[in-house]
Amino acid sequence: MAMISTYCPHFTGLRRSSPNLHHNNSQQSQSFLQHIDSQLRLPSSSSGRPCRGAVTAMAGSGKFFVGGNWKCNGTKDSIMKLVSDLNSAKLETDVDVVVAPPFVYLDKVKASLTDRIEVSAQNSWIGKGGAFTGEISVEQLKDIGCKWVILGHSERRHIIGEDDQFIGKKAAYALNEGLGVIACIGELLEEREAGKTFDVCFQQLKAFSDVVPSWENIVIAYEPVWAIGTGKVATPQQAQEVHVAVRDWLKKNVSEEVASKTRIIYGGSVNGSNCAELAKKEDIDGFLVGGASLKGPEFATIVNSVTSKKVAA
Repeated sequence: MAMISTYCPHFTGLRRSSPNLHHNNSQQSQSFLQHIDSQLRLPSSSSGRPCRGAVTAMAGSGKFFVGGNWKCNGTKDSIMKLVSDLNSAKLETDVDVVVAPPFVYLDKVKASLTDRIEVSAQNSWIGKGGAFTGEISVEQLKDIGCKWVILGHSERRHIIGEDDQFIGKKAAYALNEGLGVIACIGELLEEREAGKTFDVCFQQLKAFSDVVPSWENIVIAYEPVWAIGTGKVATPQQAQEVHVAVRDWLKKNVSEEVASKTRIIYGGSVNGSNCAELAKKEDIDGFLVGGASLKGPEFATIVNSVTSKKVAA
């Protein structure tokens, strides 16, 4: 799918350029930035002004993807109102749409929601079910019709205490059993301020890459922890910069085909007001939405932001 881009190259930088913060890696980091800048960007206009009306292909070849993570929210009544709103919403056809209700409502939502929208779990166990109090097995999720599971979300990492290797093993098991995985990565504020954004994201990616059987049913969700539920959102340029780096990491460490096909979506205070500008960026292939996904009309607006990739600004 072609899109009209208003983007011209230059990095705002989530990684600091100070050599003291890079511990002798500054030259390597600068080389890396120059490489992805030259490989994946349009040339600047000679005037130095933003390019207008330039046509370029999306960096990824996958279909736009929007997920709604309802987290630990809702009651029977509010959930069914939300389902009703989603069922009546007019959604663009060229978008994969997924919602992740709380576990206790999964079956009801799956039975009531339009087939246009798939259902995801918010977590799953590392292996086959059994004597694991409070856990949900992949087999149980498949039994009620779940197609996806969110793994590695920052709230699981930093509140529950799940580490990279544990999350990777959960992803591998889910994929082997036929569930798609929304694999979350992202840095804390102090990691970003220390110039470690890429290091953190690459380490989290490697934990998935080391164990997953393939990348065919994986969607990567970049969610800077400092932007989740805070009202702060990465600028389109900041988000694009990390998405480019993630895609380049996949190209170098997995394959060029996986880098092209894997969808890299953004999450972190995405709403109906900021989604269109974010969606214009070449490497943003969709969104993982938190609070705004609890409002049917606003979630529909975010889904339909795919149109921003098709028109000139």
